Amino acid sequence: MTTPPPLHAVEPMPPPPQVEWRLRMTAAQRGIWTGTELRRLLAERAGLELSAASVSALFTKQPSQVKLSTLAALCAALDCTPGDLLTVGEPAIPPPPGPRTTPPPRQQPVPSHRSLPPL
Repeated sequence: MTTPPPLHAVEPMPPPPQVEWRLRMTAAQRGIWTGTELRRLLAERAGLELSAASVSALFTKQPSQVKLSTLAALCAALDCTPGDLLTVGEPAIPPPPGPRTTPPPRQQPVPSHRSLPPL
């Protein structure tokens, strides 16, 4: 019978960086205020036909993923760079726990003379 290898401590993974989707702000800076306008520009300037629902979702929500081809089309349509559409910030790291304090010991109530047994 063989002995299993020793277990090693696993270092925790650092939190992922915070990514902010800035499509709406970037579009507004270029005078594009609606998903309909953006959809038209995507078709004209980048040859990308997206559904109205897809453009609306990109315009109003932060997507969890974006195809590189879609990102390139957005950059072509808006004459911008990926850095204009995405900003990467510091990871959201929770503050370290404060110093541990132990609560004071609980005081036991002093029995009154009435609760003492007779002698």
